[in-house]
Amino acid sequence: MPMKKDDLLMLIRMGKPMTTRQQLHLTALLSMPAIMAQISSIIMQYIDASMVGSLGAEPAASIGLVSTSTWLFGGLPSAAAVGFYVQVAHRIGADDMEGAKHVLRQSLLACMLWVLMVTAIGVGISGGLPVWLGGNPDITADASTYFLIFSLALPAFQINSLAGGMLRCSGNILIPSLLNVLLCVLDVVFNFFLIFPTREVSLLGLSLTVPGAGLGVKGAALGTCIAVYIIGLLMMYFMWFRSKELKLIGTHGSFMPTLETLKRAVTIGLPMGIEHVVMCGAQIMTTVIVAPLGTFAIAANSFAITAESLCYMPGYGIGDAATTLVGQSVGAGRVNLTKRFAKITVWMGIIVMTFMGIIMYVAAPLMMGLMTPVEEVKELGVMALRIEAFAEPMFAASIVAYGVFVGAGSTLVPCLMNFASMWAVRLTLAALLAPTLGLKGVWIAMCIELCFRGIIFLIRLKWGKWIKQNNS
Repeated sequence: MPMKKDDLLMLIRMGKPMTTRQQLHLTALLSMPAIMAQISSIIMQYIDASMVGSLGAEPAASIGLVSTSTWLFGGLPSAAAVGFYVQVAHRIGADDMEGAKHVLRQSLLACMLWVLMVTAIGVGISGGLPVWLGGNPDITADASTYFLIFSLALPAFQINSLAGGMLRCSGNILIPSLLNVLLCVLDVVFNFFLIFPTREVSLLGLSLTVPGAGLGVKGAALGTCIAVYIIGLLMMYFMWFRSKELKLIGTHGSFMPTLETLKRAVTIGLPMGIEHVVMCGAQIMTTVIVAPLGTFAIAANSFAITAESLCYMPGYGIGDAATTLVGQSVGAGRVNLTKRFAKITVWMGIIVMTFMGIIMYVAAPLMMGLMTPVEEVKELGVMALRIEAFAEPMFAASIVAYGVFVGAGSTLVPCLMNFASMWAVRLTLAALLAPTLGLKGVWIAMCIELCFRGIIFLIRLKWGKWIKQNNS
């Protein structure tokens, strides 16, 4: 009978040998819940997009205008969290559970102080942001309101990132995955009642009156905000009270961060934070390039990005598993096992995302049709998705390899690689191609850049000194 997940993780911590079959089995056990959570998240985004898209091109464009900015601010809590939960993974891999809890306590205060500062900045710039991005006057008011409400949800995103990351790095990927599925369900339910006005709905021949707030774009933001706060609290509950490795109930210790823990967190998290800012800055520049192409192009670009994420989110799920496996293997001092898990997870990501890319190419009209009834937007989105399908294998390589490097605590060089690839390749090509090819040129640039990024990440994985660098 196959061994259970916890028993297999214990083999890593205790320095016991693992067969290739056991390594593959453990990788699959950790990857599948994360993949399902990521896919459910994308289904939620599809439903979100279709709800807003049904209101017309302008509401969709108002959200699309600030979408890259929400990615920027939404990723800053994750960058802070990763600096701490990678340390926890290493402590657990070394079978130092008290040390893991010591880092966990410090992370709670440090991360909350950080996210309150980020929230204040987001609220402060929400009024002028859509204008700075070059949005048309008919969409800037809704875009501003959406970003303001999103900013107020950032503390909940921080709790979600920190507690979920801690649970995943302890080997408990199932609970964070299930809670993220619940997040998707709650978001859709809240949006259903908040976006649309009270209306008559026909169901099985019966006419029902469905109550609604009729808030439009504001309702979409509020639905997400409420759902994220609920799930953040549940995530914290499972970490604090229920986690076998990390629960803090009944334990004692200081929450004041020590210089040693902060220094290590900054060493891991700061490059990721800077990289996230720079990468999202590049995404914002892409929005600036797309904005002059018109409302249809803005909406199509936003919808196509949402649709494409159905392909690459499984890669992020496998990347989460890679971070856990590599983090605990590094903590246990098992270099050869670390390399084997890196190889297994990267190839699994490439295979899965290649298959998803084929599906995306074939089903592009259906995917776009589910999100918008506007024919001009749909045609542009189908074109973008079919270009991007060719980039999925190498995009997978970069996503999962990045998760490997994070687990090893080696984040600086990968962040520099992402920065160079995005700014030197994607933006340069997009700026050159957009004036003549329009949105098609922007997505051709994206496809070329993702292929380039995957290649350089595979080179570093094969010949780079990412393990030695982390342990030196």
